[in-house]
Amino acid sequence: MADKDTSKLWGGRFNEPTDAFVQRFTASVDFDRRMYAQDIEGSQAHARMLHKCGILNQGELDQILQGLEEIRTEIEAGDFNWSVELEDVHMNIEARLTEKIGVCGKKLHTGRSRNDQVATDIRLYLRGQIDVICEQLSRLQSGLVELATKEADTIMPGFTHLQTAQPVSFGHHLLAWNEMLERDYGRMQDCRQRLNQSPLGAAALAGTTYPIDRHYTAELLGFDKPTENSLDSVSDRDFAIEFCAAASLIMTHLSRFSEELVLWASAQFNFVRLPDRFCTGSSIMPQKKNPDVPELVRGKTGRVTGHLVSLLMLMKSQPLAYNKDNQEDKEPLFDVIDTVRDSLVAYADMVPAISPNRTAMYEAARRGFSTATDLADYLVGKGLAFRDAHEVVGKAVAFGVEQQRDLAELSLEELRAYSNAIGEDVFDVLKLEGSVAARNHIGGTAPDQVREAADRARSRLQQRSGNS
Repeated sequence: MADKDTSKLWGGRFNEPTDAFVQRFTASVDFDRRMYAQDIEGSQAHARMLHKCGILNQGELDQILQGLEEIRTEIEAGDFNWSVELEDVHMNIEARLTEKIGVCGKKLHTGRSRNDQVATDIRLYLRGQIDVICEQLSRLQSGLVELATKEADTIMPGFTHLQTAQPVSFGHHLLAWNEMLERDYGRMQDCRQRLNQSPLGAAALAGTTYPIDRHYTAELLGFDKPTENSLDSVSDRDFAIEFCAAASLIMTHLSRFSEELVLWASAQFNFVRLPDRFCTGSSIMPQKKNPDVPELVRGKTGRVTGHLVSLLMLMKSQPLAYNKDNQEDKEPLFDVIDTVRDSLVAYADMVPAISPNRTAMYEAARRGFSTATDLADYLVGKGLAFRDAHEVVGKAVAFGVEQQRDLAELSLEELRAYSNAIGEDVFDVLKLEGSVAARNHIGGTAPDQVREAADRARSRLQQRSGNS
C-alpha cells in the first residue's frame, strides 16, 4: 500500500499522496495569497464567535488571535514560507497557526469550511478594492470638474459621426465624461451593497451543527447581514461578475476618453497637449510624442471585458453548490481589479495636467459649417417652417462648400439669395460664441450652464467625500 498523504489537512481519507503535477495544477496559493489579510480577519472574527458561543475558551481564543497576528507580521515582513503543497492561502495560514500554537490551532476550523471561508475572503477583498476604485473615480471626476470649470468658455467643434456638427464648450465635453463616471460610481456602490453579506457559517454547503452566531461574525466583519441560504452562499459568484460588468463599463468609458485624447493630441487635430510624463518617444523618429497611457488604457479595455466573459462562462453550467471550477474566478477577478484601479490612477493623475490648445479648437469649430443649425433656427424664428428652413440652409451650405467659405464668411447679400427673411442680425447667430451661448438651458453647452453643471458636480463630490 502506498504511503498515506499526511501533508494535507484533509488527507485522512486518502491512501496515496497527490500526484506532483496535480498538486501544482490544482494549487491557487500563488495568486490567492494576496487575500491573506482578509483570511486572517475572517479567522479572527470566526474565533471570537466560537468563544462567544462557548466552543473556545478564553485561553484558546487568545492563542489563536495572537498566533494569527504573528502570522500577519511574518507575511508582511516577507518571512512567511508559502507552500504549494498546502494548496491555498487558507491552508497555508491554518497550517502555520497549528505549527505555532499546537492543537489549539486545529480548533479554529470548527464550524466552517474552506467553501464559506473563501467566499468570505473574496467578498472582503473585493469590498476593499471597490472602495479604492471609487476613491480613484472621485479623484478623476474632481480633476475633470475643475478643468471643465476653467474651460467653460473654450469653444471646440462638437462631432457626430466624427464630422463637425455644432460648436460646444470644451468644458461641456469634459463634463460629458464626468457623467459617464458618475454612473460608474453608482454602479460600483450598488455592487458593493449587494456583495456586503457574510457567507461565513454556511460551512461546506448545508450549514453546521455547532451553535454558531452568524449575525455576530457578520457584524465583526462589517457586513450588513449574513447570507440567507447556505447553498447559495458558497456557490454564488454573482458579485464578482457584477463587479466585472461594472468594471468593463468603466474601462469602456476610459477607452472612449482615450480615443478622443489620441485624436486630439495628433498634429492633425492639435486640440490638446498631454504632459510629457504620460507619453513616450520613438526609437527612430525623434519628433514623436506618443500618447502611450491613453493607448494602453484603450487596449486594456478588451482584457477586462474578456475577463467578464470568462467569469460568465465559468458559472454558466455549475450545479449547486461549490465546485472546484470556482478556483478559476480569482485570477480574472484580480486582474480586473488591478487593471481598472491602475487605469483610473493614471487618468486621475493625467487629466488635470491636460493643456488645451484653445486657438486650434476655435479655428476647427469655424470649419465644417457648425452654425448651420443656428441659421435654420434663426429662420424658424422669422416664420419659416423648420423643414423649409432646413432646405434653405442646405443650399447656403452647398454654396459655401463651393466657395470654400463658412456661413459666417458669406456676405448678407449672398445669404439673402436663399431667403429674404435673413437680416443683418443673422451674423449674431452665425458667430461661434452666439451659437454656444444660445444653448442656455440645463444640460446645454452655454458657458453659464457649464459652470452651473460643474458646481453641481463639485457639490456631489464634496457630499460623497463627507459621507465616506
